[in-house]
Amino acid sequence: MKLEFLDEFKDPYMGTPLGRGVFLAGVVLGYMARSQVEGEKDISSAPLFKQLEFGRLNMKALKKLLARVPQLLAAYRESMKYSGYIATLAAEANGLILKGEDQELGVEGNFAFTTGFAGASKYFWKIFGKMDGEKANETTDAE
Repeated sequence: MKLEFLDEFKDPYMGTPLGRGVFLAGVVLGYMARSQVEGEKDISSAPLFKQLEFGRLNMKALKKLLARVPQLLAAYRESMKYSGYIATLAAEANGLILKGEDQELGVEGNFAFTTGFAGASKYFWKIFGKMDGEKANETTDAE
């Protein structure tokens, strides 16, 4: 897992464990939502997308969603590729959130989450090795 690119972000919130954890949570949930509507262009029809209150997400709701990741991976195991990678990234996000100070997401947290969610595919493959538009080895699963 390659997280060095997070150092490129100049936003002070992204320099904290909590900020990085919230951002990675956005990547995890965004990638999972995209997987739920595989083949469709409209991510807003994903069940996970419908559960998110963008701009008004609080820490309790985020933790609740992250706590459901193992259950969702099991439920979508047939259609969700790279479930091992997703689980690994979710664990990293959870750990960073736990290392951070206990605070609400606020504007900074909602922005970091939404940025990770919106760019989930790009960031997911940046973390797991896909480089600048190359096709990842899509036959490999980290399980």
